Amino acid sequence: MSAGEPTTESRVERAEIDRSLRGPVLFFFSSGIAWLLLGSALGLLSAFKMSFPHLLDSAGWLTFGRVRPAHLNIVIYGWASSVGIGVGIWLMARLCRVALRHRGMLLGAGVAWNFGVALGTAGILAGQSRSIEWLEFPGWATPVLFVAYALIGGWGVIMFRYRRPGHVYVSQWYLLAAFLWFPWLYATANVLLIWQPVQGSVVGAVNWWYGHNILGLWFTPIGLASAYYMIPKVLGRPVHSYYLSILGFWSLALFYSWNGMHHLIGGPFPAWMVSASVVASVMMFIPVIAVAINHHCTMRGHFHYLKWSPTLRFTVFGAMTYTVVSLEGSLMAIPSLNNLTHFTDFTPGHAHLGLYGFFTMTMFGAMYYIIPRLVGWEWPSAAMIRWHFWLAASGIALMVAALTVGGFLQGLELNDPQVAFMTSVAVVAPFRFVRALSGILLAAAHLVFAVLFVRMLMRRGERREEATLLAPQGTHSELPTV
Repeated sequence: MSAGEPTTESRVERAEIDRSLRGPVLFFFSSGIAWLLLGSALGLLSAFKMSFPHLLDSAGWLTFGRVRPAHLNIVIYGWASSVGIGVGIWLMARLCRVALRHRGMLLGAGVAWNFGVALGTAGILAGQSRSIEWLEFPGWATPVLFVAYALIGGWGVIMFRYRRPGHVYVSQWYLLAAFLWFPWLYATANVLLIWQPVQGSVVGAVNWWYGHNILGLWFTPIGLASAYYMIPKVLGRPVHSYYLSILGFWSLALFYSWNGMHHLIGGPFPAWMVSASVVASVMMFIPVIAVAINHHCTMRGHFHYLKWSPTLRFTVFGAMTYTVVSLEGSLMAIPSLNNLTHFTDFTPGHAHLGLYGFFTMTMFGAMYYIIPRLVGWEWPSAAMIRWHFWLAASGIALMVAALTVGGFLQGLELNDPQVAFMTSVAVVAPFRFVRALSGILLAAAHLVFAVLFVRMLMRRGERREEATLLAPQGTHSELPTV
């Protein structure tokens, strides 16, 4: 038996943990995928409306001002948060080495969470949007989400409290922090913007603080926790450096909470507030580079595993994108570049790269590892997995390229006083059409994955004793743990 091969005792322990997790985790995955399909449809519609404004505008609930925020909130709370919670639950139980506690609390929280998302989405489509980006759900829907998440966050703390004695892994740091950071962010933003709203320019400051930190202190820790677990697990080797892990975690916790105000450069805000955010954004080079070095050195000499392992291929794509989008975000905080990219399509391109290129692709990778262990069945089709990866990867690459280039050209036109505003609109128009076409690729990728997931739940296809690989093993003797 090799050093990295689990003992019979550890296999039995993991199987018991997976059995206890099957219902709640698959519930969050199933609901998340359902929201992803609905969000994809609304996203496609809103993207094409940018090129064809009168498309389906005879119905009020299908106007751009309702479809677009419904799409954003479905993707954030319905898809990304649901699948992130599912992955977080599985990782926390596995790393704590204890079977699931309080199963009913988790299932109840999952039902309440989805009910809250459904209420909020219906409110937006009915014209009850709050018109605050990423907080468009009506005020009467948000308490449901908060109570649901309070149960989930409480569960995470309980699991960590009753973990088996031993090493606390870097993934546990990120997960526990995410479970504690999200209610702080969500409650603070809702109190200040919806329940007891502040007045004037403070609204913009709170909104950007929340919008930035929901990415950096909720989705990012879950994505990094997954990457820190999956990459070493598939390779069968430890993380390169424990000390780089410490540096990456604590510098993220220290600097990211100051981010967001750089989007207010030039606005009616105190100079110290904007300047502090700019400095903190640039300081984010530290955790990003630390994580990038750690992941690269862990992968060094094993990049050929990307040919075989679905988990590794999606996760490494996401980890590499995290480096790119984070460095891009730090550069966007520099005032000279911010003046060019702000109020352009460059900013949504950056947001898509983070939420999809990094987080969603990393979650896909985690699900390819987790679901077979919960269902007791291997993925039925390597060809469909390849289609899923290449459709998703090419779709997000095409979308980000179109928004980035189009936004940059748009910024040049907007900053030229000799150019009429409508000229900047005409310049970016073809890039917005390309963006809409890229949405077709992404929607197709999501449909392929949904079909794969349903087939897994139904145990369709030939029963496999070995993991489903993306390509023949070739001349290498080692077999990746997908």
